[in-house]
Amino acid sequence: MSVFADPIVDWATLGKVVAAALIAGISVTAAFSIAVLGVTRSAEMRRAQRALEAGAFAVVGVLGGAFCVAAIAGGILVMAQK
Repeated sequence: MSVFADPIVDWATLGKVVAAALIAGISVTAAFSIAVLGVTRSAEMRRAQRALEAGAFAVVGVLGGAFCVAAIAGGILVMAQK
């Protein structure tokens, strides 16, 4: 039995696109969640007068945010080159 879309659709490329979108979606979502966690916990630790922990959570928040910005910039660069 022949599939109608088989001569038209490049299934290997479509699979690569779906896999890349899945990986990017999960990783950016996780990084943003880590950024929110870091910022929130940093504020809580500052209110509790725990400067060392507040600083550590602030670094976590900044790193998570930086990863999100880098992923967005990378996505824009990839789309602009195609």
